[in-house]
Amino acid sequence: MILAFVNKESGFNRFAKPKRHKIFKVIPYKRPSSSYGYSQAVKKTWELYKTETNNPLALRTHFKDSVMFIGWYIKKTNKINKVPLNDSYRQYLNYYLGWAGYAKKAYKNDKKAIIFAKSVQKQSKIYKDQLKECQKSLDRKKYILF
Repeated sequence: MILAFVNKESGFNRFAKPKRHKIFKVIPYKRPSSSYGYSQAVKKTWELYKTETNNPLALRTHFKDSVMFIGWYIKKTNKINKVPLNDSYRQYLNYYLGWAGYAKKAYKNDKKAIIFAKSVQKQSKIYKDQLKECQKSLDRKKYILF
């Protein structure tokens, strides 16, 4: 599930940022949010993560830190909005809309959120199936003849 989030949010680009708004369709202006890195975590939530996990050196551009952040977010979503840990669809809606947005059912008026959550759910299943196949392959006893 975590890899599906990273894929959707940044396409595995460590320096991913939202596109800038443009003035008169030409002049670059402000970005719509402070999201950045693999997880596209916004500054405020990233700071909360670093404080709660006692990890002040975590960086949004480090893969390990980003996936740990997403795991932390999923676990908090489970506590805050009672979304099962394995429900990639509703977990992503929380990630995309925020805990308060999900609680207010903002997804009912946000078709993009629904489309994104469905794509994350689909990608998550693909990754899960691939992992099962890898596990089967690794579990087989192999003999190497020289």
